[in-house]
Amino acid sequence: MYGAGGAGDAQENGDATVGVQINHSRRLPDFLLSVKLKYVKLGYHYLISNLFTLCLVPIMIIVLIEASRMNPNDIRQLWLHLKYNLVSVIICSAFLVFGSTVYIMTRPRPVYLVDYSCYRAPENLKAPFSRFMEHSRLTGDFDESSLEFQRKILERSGLGDETYVPEAMHSVPPKPSMQAAREEAEQVMFGALDNLFANTKVKPKDIGILVVNCSLFNPTPSLSAMIVNKYKLRGNIRSFNLGGMGCSAGVIAIDLAKDLLQVHRNTYAVVVSTENITQNWYFGNKKSMLIPNCLFRVGCSAVLLSNKSANRRMAKYKLVHVVRTHKGADDKAFRCVYQEQDSAGKTGVSLSKDLMAIAGGALKTNITTLGPLVLPISEQLLFFATLVIKIFFKKSVKPYIPDFKLAFDHFCIHAGGRAVIDELEKNLQLLPLHVEASRMTLHRFGNTSSSSIWYELAYTEAKGRMRRGNRVWQIAFGSGFKCNSAVWEALRNVKPSRNGPWEDCIDRYPVKVVSE
Repeated sequence: MYGAGGAGDAQENGDATVGVQINHSRRLPDFLLSVKLKYVKLGYHYLISNLFTLCLVPIMIIVLIEASRMNPNDIRQLWLHLKYNLVSVIICSAFLVFGSTVYIMTRPRPVYLVDYSCYRAPENLKAPFSRFMEHSRLTGDFDESSLEFQRKILERSGLGDETYVPEAMHSVPPKPSMQAAREEAEQVMFGALDNLFANTKVKPKDIGILVVNCSLFNPTPSLSAMIVNKYKLRGNIRSFNLGGMGCSAGVIAIDLAKDLLQVHRNTYAVVVSTENITQNWYFGNKKSMLIPNCLFRVGCSAVLLSNKSANRRMAKYKLVHVVRTHKGADDKAFRCVYQEQDSAGKTGVSLSKDLMAIAGGALKTNITTLGPLVLPISEQLLFFATLVIKIFFKKSVKPYIPDFKLAFDHFCIHAGGRAVIDELEKNLQLLPLHVEASRMTLHRFGNTSSSSIWYELAYTEAKGRMRRGNRVWQIAFGSGFKCNSAVWEALRNVKPSRNGPWEDCIDRYPVKVVSE
């Protein structure tokens, strides 16, 4: 029986192998065609992108040839005409000076990212899967079905064994008190800010604008007031505390700081992005509210922005665009990430089964606005041509997906979960290299909410991939529902800052993430 079975398997495997070979031989012309189309598209892109230059060169040659044929007397007559028509020259000069002055005074002031810092928790706060599950079992709050559900989510999440949870969650039973939540907030915010001030040598008294965002923990006095008190910031500081705005609030905070830097001259702005887990752990058995327990982990970022022209030389990046999309007018989008109480009165954040579809719609709206700002003209023409065919000729044409790889060198996709990264990789037709920073951040630090995009940027720098002129797309999703984008341009070859989050582990990455 064994021998016959083995032979039968071998025969079946042999047939399968032949079948695969035949399929590959049939697909070879298709493969060659796809390669040819790739190079055709690449050639089209370069042609359209350099069309102005290609047209300008022959025109300049013709002008130079005609100028060389001009009679010296004609040139002398033109000079005398300008010389004696003094009024015209003065009026033209006045308009030129006036126009230049108005442009300089009204143009948006450039916003520079001087440096940033990401908090890394101490080793004793690590939460490997085994410890996470053991503590969940010992709390006595979860039934067997909920424990099994959490185990499956952890296995499929894309998180590794080195993520961090706050001190209160390491106690058995957990101690999610207000005092413990304050201590977590102080630990992560002050840890990130201490490192930022040490690296940049900027004095806290020089900070003119402070923006803090934390979605679920809003004590009184506020988190921004805690920072002002700790670092003794000046009395006329413009401080803001953003709450309840979800994982995309980091980009919103950058946008607010950018607007303030257009008004207040020669100053620094600090943006602190974090989330507080201590008082927002869910101790019930509703499946949709257990997912955040498995994904969210400790993290914080502190970003130093400036509008001082003198800071351009030392800055890492320049802010190019911020595009914000809000889908809150739609009821489904509004409730897809919703903080509420379950039937037992226990508070948590519920995630809707429609979350990915809603995120996809928000992304589509966002890139419709962002695309014309960043995509080369070659991609915009292709997109416009598809739209014209669909509208005016009533053809059932598949929507053209612009190639954002032509606009950006690096992608920082919010590490909200493996499914989020997978979906954007597929929809934006990205390569594994483009989402590596997001996957590795999720694996090493988990979902750190609004600060995750900065851990991803730090990963790219630690790998030595950031070159002068490179463009970075930070994209984040948040409750409400929101999709927000920030575009940065590297002003130099960027090296990682001291005490970065990847400093002692970057050589171990990337790691292979097993997908269930």
